[in-house]
Amino acid sequence: MRRHPLKLDTVREDRAIENLTSRLTESFADIHTPEDIESAIRTARESFAGDPVRDYVPILVERIVRDELTPKPEPVEQPDRRSNWTRPPSGGPISTTAGAPRHRFPIALPAAVAGVLVAATVATVLVVRSGDDVQAQTGQVTLRGVIGSEKRAFFEDPDVKAALAEHGLEVRVDTAGSREIATSVDLGGYDFAFPSSTTAAERILQPAAGRPAVSGKKYSVFSSPMAIATYQPIVDLLSATGIAKQVDGTWYFDVRRYVDLAKANWRWTNVRGNTTYPVNKRILITTTDPRTSNSAAMFLAIVSYVANHNSVVQSAADERKVLPLVAPLFVNQGHTDNSSEGPFDDYLSLGMGQSPMVNIYEAQFVDAAVQRKLKPGMVLMYPSPTVQSKHTLIALNANGEKLGELLSTDPELQRLAARHGFRTADQAQFANVVNQYDVPVVKDVIDVADTPTYDALERMLDAVSKSYR
Repeated sequence: MRRHPLKLDTVREDRAIENLTSRLTESFADIHTPEDIESAIRTARESFAGDPVRDYVPILVERIVRDELTPKPEPVEQPDRRSNWTRPPSGGPISTTAGAPRHRFPIALPAAVAGVLVAATVATVLVVRSGDDVQAQTGQVTLRGVIGSEKRAFFEDPDVKAALAEHGLEVRVDTAGSREIATSVDLGGYDFAFPSSTTAAERILQPAAGRPAVSGKKYSVFSSPMAIATYQPIVDLLSATGIAKQVDGTWYFDVRRYVDLAKANWRWTNVRGNTTYPVNKRILITTTDPRTSNSAAMFLAIVSYVANHNSVVQSAADERKVLPLVAPLFVNQGHTDNSSEGPFDDYLSLGMGQSPMVNIYEAQFVDAAVQRKLKPGMVLMYPSPTVQSKHTLIALNANGEKLGELLSTDPELQRLAARHGFRTADQAQFANVVNQYDVPVVKDVIDVADTPTYDALERMLDAVSKSYR
């Protein structure tokens, strides 16, 4: 991608724009050429040329370009969601793994060309429906779901696909941030939604702006405690300050001490004798965007609990007390990714110079160990306290219910879930995986904070979102 000709120091912004270009090229590959997507991003970014505050430019550019690239079709009658045929969802999803044919066309279309494309689209719909009729005759059912990105590898696993096929199911998924699934993704064309926590699932079942309440059955399929991905030189440095300590081979991170240091605006250069990471950056844990992502919401649950003197935030008075302490932990990071996949991919590939500590799901670290992606010196550390994130499937119809039951009870699917790092009802499966690959996880997660109620967490998330402005 061509560099933007700004005079400001925009190295971090350039990298965020490059990541954005990659995501949007994947998302809109069916309908726009890479050249058109890059041109739209460049034009949107140029509208902010000369603005001195750059931290939020990538976020604003993404909103502008997504709105520009998203098709605005004429309203058409939608088929019954309960039938075997399901339409592709409009808007919402960030990326897709569905195997639809790819057609590219420029952003601006002459009327005659647009008419031809409409006719071709109608023909394609007829072909797709015919194919689904064949699937109905053979007993194979295709489901569509929208999931948190940390579960993408699980659903793309050939062994998982084969296990589902034995039960007559083919599952195609789109990915988005869990809060994005709960608030802005159109669920009309999906059979299930699979965010990363009970809180996000509960929000799906509540009416939201522009969307009625969703009726569906809940399945708590997997769980994963929140953890921190870091590096041995960093834990050694933190150990010297008392923030990190090792117990029985497992590293723990003192969240109380972290909140106090952040309040005092400590930087890495303030750590006495720091020759390991002498960088004049705030001591912050990299999270995702709390406005869209569940992993950031779970981190907010942890730090708000500690800031409230190890008590769950319940009242408006509690919220007023903790927000000045916890909001800067997110806002001071600048640009953050929309889903947990991005920061962890950076952790695996870029080293500690970019982000010395990254808030993750434990499952991501275990999955990377199984896939042999971890490098020497990479360390898993648990916040003390942490929270358990329960990955909860919302079935939107009978087919979704069948999938929820299978993922919750089928021994083979539970074994495969454990191979991807998730804790399931069968604890022995997870224990076998971490023992086989020698992953230093804690067997029983004991130091767990209680999470706020759905309403209290949403109010805090809204307040943190306003802090960005």
